[in-house]
Amino acid sequence: MLVLNKIHARYGAITALRGISLKVEEGELVALIGVNGAGKSTTLSTIAGVLKPVQGEIQFQGQSLVGKSPEQIIRLGIAMVPEGRDIFPSLTVEENLRLGAYTRNNRTEYKQDLDEMFELFPILGKRMNQPGGTLSGGEQQQLAIARALMSHPKLLMLDEPSLGLAPALVDQIFELVVNLHNRGVTILLVEQNVERTLDIADRAYLMRTGKIEDEGTPQHLRERVDIEGVYLGDHTPDKA
Repeated sequence: MLVLNKIHARYGAITALRGISLKVEEGELVALIGVNGAGKSTTLSTIAGVLKPVQGEIQFQGQSLVGKSPEQIIRLGIAMVPEGRDIFPSLTVEENLRLGAYTRNNRTEYKQDLDEMFELFPILGKRMNQPGGTLSGGEQQQLAIARALMSHPKLLMLDEPSLGLAPALVDQIFELVVNLHNRGVTILLVEQNVERTLDIADRAYLMRTGKIEDEGTPQHLRERVDIEGVYLGDHTPDKA
């Protein structure tokens, strides 16, 4: 479904991605793990068209994404929930969701989608007329994910969905991600909670300083990589 081939990207003079290659197959939950600054969020931003690659190719369902605008990429079926949720605090829950469906004009389908979101996220149905800024952190994260789903994405990218949430809310977010995956949603997940992420991912890529250091199933990575060492800075890439 999604293929990145030797992607390089820069922020000004700073090289953020150094030859990133990865793939996501339809129906998979694929994770990007690594320390802060490894290039995980930059990878998502490059796929979404927010940051333009300086070298390499990105293919989505056989079509190149390089040079396309974020809006064009959304219309092709890729939605991203950014770090920090980025909802519109002064708009109601329903208005936020309506913005998620801006690429689609069928009012009947919109009402059906809204009902589906309120079934999937019951708390949002109860808060439908509340401003987004009055919701709790966990509720805002649910709203951000629901807004992305309103565009009917073929690929959902989640950037640090549990960041800053209390432990009980973190549990809810991971349960939600698993539920979406079980419903057939293809997911590319960036998440600092690495152990929880490896518990739910089909495959994962370990990033470090803008490169892919290792990849494979969660079992493969746990056998080959000192995960604790990666996050404490004492990296041991191969236990063998």
